[in-house]
Amino acid sequence: MAEVQHPQHMLHQLQHQPQQPPRYQAVKAATAATAGGSLLVLSGLTLVGTVIALTIATPLLVIFSPVLVPAAIAVFLLVVGFLASGGFGVAAVTVLSWIYRYVTGRHPPGADQLESARMKLASKAREMKDKAEQFGQQHTGQQGT
Repeated sequence: MAEVQHPQHMLHQLQHQPQQPPRYQAVKAATAATAGGSLLVLSGLTLVGTVIALTIATPLLVIFSPVLVPAAIAVFLLVVGFLASGGFGVAAVTVLSWIYRYVTGRHPPGADQLESARMKLASKAREMKDKAEQFGQQHTGQQGT
């Protein structure tokens, strides 16, 4: 775990670090400026390309929208269906794997909680059975009098 240090202690550490040579600092600054500038240029080119593509595609989208909107909805539903199917499949395999490990005695995570719940349910079932028998005996005994 990382320790939380006092700001004065951190300042003291920074002041007593060995100074890097000016050449090394200049190389670091040049590298950072080059990388930052390249990314800025790439960002601008992406924005310009997006605006041009949108300008060209807008009339086509308006013309073909009666076809594209239902097609987009159908594609969306297909993708969601396949993703849901895959998710349910993974969940089923996980559950079956857990059950197999539980049945074979490999003690999967959560087995203790399951055993505890099973014991509680069995205890409550016995209590309800005893109460039902007692209730039945009381009513059978009252009808005989």
